[in-house]
Amino acid sequence: MDYKYGLLTGVVDDIEDCRRRPGLGEGWSSLLTIVDDSRGLCQLWGRKVKVFSFLFCLVATFLIMASYVLTRDQKGLLLTPSPYHFRVMSQPLNMSSGKDYAGMKEVVRNIVAKVEFRPRKVPNMVEVREREPQIFSEIPRKFLPYLKNPCWYEEYTGNSTVDPYGRNMYTLYSKRFQAVYDHLHSAFQEHLHHHAGRRYRLRCLPYFYIIGQPKCGTTDLYDRLRLHPQVQFTTMKEPHWWTRKRFGIIRLSEGFRNPYPLQDYLDLFDQAAYQIQDRLANSSGGSTKTDIIIGEASASTMWDNNAWVYFYDNGTGTEPPCLVQDFIHAVQPEARFIVMLRDPVERLYSDYLYFGMANKTVEDFHERVSESLQLFEVCLAERSMRSCVYNTTLNNAMPNHARCASHPSHRSPVSLQVTRGHLTVGKGHWDEVALITVRLQVGLYVVYLLDWLSVFSREQILVLRLEDHAANRKLTMHKVFDFLKLGPLTQQKEADITKSPASNTRRPANRNLGPMLSITREILQSFYGPFNQRLAQILHNPAFLWTQPHRSPVSL
Repeated sequence: MDYKYGLLTGVVDDIEDCRRRPGLGEGWSSLLTIVDDSRGLCQLWGRKVKVFSFLFCLVATFLIMASYVLTRDQKGLLLTPSPYHFRVMSQPLNMSSGKDYAGMKEVVRNIVAKVEFRPRKVPNMVEVREREPQIFSEIPRKFLPYLKNPCWYEEYTGNSTVDPYGRNMYTLYSKRFQAVYDHLHSAFQEHLHHHAGRRYRLRCLPYFYIIGQPKCGTTDLYDRLRLHPQVQFTTMKEPHWWTRKRFGIIRLSEGFRNPYPLQDYLDLFDQAAYQIQDRLANSSGGSTKTDIIIGEASASTMWDNNAWVYFYDNGTGTEPPCLVQDFIHAVQPEARFIVMLRDPVERLYSDYLYFGMANKTVEDFHERVSESLQLFEVCLAERSMRSCVYNTTLNNAMPNHARCASHPSHRSPVSLQVTRGHLTVGKGHWDEVALITVRLQVGLYVVYLLDWLSVFSREQILVLRLEDHAANRKLTMHKVFDFLKLGPLTQQKEADITKSPASNTRRPANRNLGPMLSITREILQSFYGPFNQRLAQILHNPAFLWTQPHRSPVSL
């Protein structure tokens, strides 16, 4: 079947690995470095070739400049066309210096003084549909009434000899899922529904989403729910379609690629759709009812709106005009969402330990926290809280970009300057700027929750704490079962779900690093405190203040 590829038109060129060619953030500093190196080589040549060497250097310079200008829009994932300008100087910190400690406390006080929780402007349905018309042309407004899960029949007009999954971009990118799609292909024809001389395939969306947050136990929750006989999941745990793949984002460090079509995302639910069809076919007495539901567990769904500035910005706004939840609500107003949270201080440290950086130390973590707080403070000096939380420049400076950078002990002081649509770096390079930051904004849970509550009701969002889950898995899983309206389990099945070992726990090497520095913890607790207070008020639960010692150790 020839699918219509891409929710957004145009093909974006592939981006080379950042180790092989200068990144956008290196800007003119990397360009001058290349020129200077070339000139150094020219001086080694004889006088007879100096002229030719000089001309070669000029040509190389011109080509690099042209390449930068022509490709910067495509590789601009690490840049934000922000309408403001800021500069931060990163200097090595002295852990024993009282001056540095006092300076960071002042930074946090400045940030806390600007904390505000203004309601967002929710776009109307017409605006949402106009921004992504293909989504609404392929997903019906009503689903099959006799299924608990949102599904519908879509006419299939493809050739019976053609593999319907052969061009699926999830398969092309993730070869380990090829076996799953081979199975789906072999069972495809028998699952086609024939009516009035036409063929139809059952298409489905999730009944519920596990939307966040990263390093808060979503993988463990996912693994346990998969054991429930009434629950099916997508072919992969985290498709990241709503937040990344539909825009052509594979990895944040690689820029934009071809967008993943909606049909490719829907293919991820076909295995579950087959289960629903088989259950209907095998039901006794010709019953058309089935209680199977499908889940999706992309931990980026709650917070990641990094693509907005490239696709939804009108050139003047500093806050996203549309968020992920606006589109999900437009197609699934009855969807349900599960959020797992943990102490944001511990979440940040776990996040730092998780990413594949070499030579991690508690001192390095402290330095990254300090420098990230400075970036956040400078942003707040000129913009609103929501603008800084959703600011793409700050959000994309993530630890997973560090693999392209040098060892932290070798980095130079970095100056970062952002003007409208352009970023320049002084001493050091953009990959070094990425090294200095940690994902502070992911722990600002209440900002995201309030924005989700602007379109979905409180009854549609279940918020759990990882600390409670670690202390009593049976209790939290029963809350999830009740929220999803699942049927009762046998005693043995319930034991299998609640007593299995925790998933995605901390690696031994990271556990050996020990806890963060007490000074780091104190600074972060002061930073997250006002946000936790507001979160506890909204949820009517003081446990979300995270002021009490954890009853059970959490090593995720």
